[in-house]
Amino acid sequence: MEQETAGSSRNTEQSIVSEELIAEGKWVKLEKTTYRDPTGKTRTWETVKRTTRKGQSADGVAIIPVLQRTLHYECIILVKQFRPPVGGYCLEFPAGLIDDNESPEAAALRELEEETGYKGDVAECSPAVCMDPGLSNCTAHIVTVTINGDDAENVRPKPKPGTCGLAALTVVVLH
Repeated sequence: MEQETAGSSRNTEQSIVSEELIAEGKWVKLEKTTYRDPTGKTRTWETVKRTTRKGQSADGVAIIPVLQRTLHYECIILVKQFRPPVGGYCLEFPAGLIDDNESPEAAALRELEEETGYKGDVAECSPAVCMDPGLSNCTAHIVTVTINGDDAENVRPKPKPGTCGLAALTVVVLH
């Protein structure tokens, strides 16, 4: 027997009816999305979409950088940067967009070096995951990268903060 959801008298297929462009910038656009809910009622939703996705499996990558050094606990590296949408600084995993014709793994290694100065090896790459599906269609691969902290190139890493406005790196010890 088919079970009905709370408050619905019928259960219809949910679907997008139409999408109307409200505004578009360099990185994102805002659309009014009209959709059909489970009861068959037509509703609207304000949706943010990336303008940069061009056939990649995801918009970007979020990197979990694991720093490994002899005689030290494993650590993860976080970046602190100013984020205008929240009007303040955020502590977050290094992340960035995937360039045209770039694999998620290559993007992760590039972004890690740009934001932290560290060089590492990809240990794992997730399938594309939705980062904030109630607001946007933005997706990312979560990429775990191991960093050999004993390598000379990783002893005193120097970030290359082009436009990202990097403030500081934070090392978090894992137990």
